[in-house]
Amino acid sequence: MGIIEFQWRARLGRIVVMTAHFILYVADQGTSTAFYRAVLGMEPRLDVPGMTEFELANDCVLGLMPIAGIRRLIGDVLPDPLLAHGIPKAELYLVLPGAREYHDRAIEAGATELSQMQPRDWGDIAAYSLDPDGHVLAFATPIP
Repeated sequence: MGIIEFQWRARLGRIVVMTAHFILYVADQGTSTAFYRAVLGMEPRLDVPGMTEFELANDCVLGLMPIAGIRRLIGDVLPDPLLAHGIPKAELYLVLPGAREYHDRAIEAGATELSQMQPRDWGDIAAYSLDPDGHVLAFATPIP
């Protein structure tokens, strides 16, 4: 995987480097951890009750948090995230070599295929699926 580094210039002219964490709310942390371990072909860098983290690239982390944990954090201010189960609001779009292999592993690990690997008009070859929690998952590689 390539290095992902997010930078921006602050008002004072200094450069700040940001680490990006993308956290998916999951019904069962153990099940989701096993799924992403099989799909990504890597061990989590952190796996404790309440959070699992996979380092996708430098400064880019995929987190898995039990949905009950986020409910405790947000309280009653927002609707219960369980109400949105099955309603896609975002996708995890991973651009990497061997995208077809990752997509195939996702299907073998229990993902539901939404769209087979095919050229897309934005310049990638990509396939889409749903992970066991209903998150949209895409694997892509640029068209040569």
